[in-house]
Amino acid sequence: MAFSKLVDIFWNQVYGFQLKRTQDPNDAEDVTIQTFSKAFDKLHTYNEQYVFKTWLLSISKNVHIDLVRKRKKTPWNTNSQEAMKLALDNAPSMEDRLIQEQNLASLLQDIKKLKPHYQEVINLRYFNELSYAAIAETLNEPVNNIKVKLLRAKKLLSEIIKNR
Repeated sequence: MAFSKLVDIFWNQVYGFQLKRTQDPNDAEDVTIQTFSKAFDKLHTYNEQYVFKTWLLSISKNVHIDLVRKRKKTPWNTNSQEAMKLALDNAPSMEDRLIQEQNLASLLQDIKKLKPHYQEVINLRYFNELSYAAIAETLNEPVNNIKVKLLRAKKLLSEIIKNR
């Protein structure tokens, strides 16, 4: 409940900060979501002597830096022929596909362990590939609530997977 209030209070500030940095609404949204996820995980490290917004924006800045670094490491930033060879060489083998299918089946079983409203947002986002706005419209809820539900669902799902 308190986390939801924090998201409601600071979402626009973090998103606006990232929109200026990334110049891309999708990247800004992704970084903002990751920021709140990290902040939720690291809330115990927050020092109350400092302004919460400053702490949150520094997390956001670091998440963005990580994104930029990650993109620089991708093979698509090199010679395109080399990148194509690398992509072809990394095509999944029959064994890889079988493992992926087994992992997907296992993941689906884990998703079924979540409460129905969490299952629903995960299915709409990752299996139906709906945007946050489309999910919010489908469920008749505010976009920020959808984002928070999805964060919670992913956190719960990761705990289920860790406890296998």
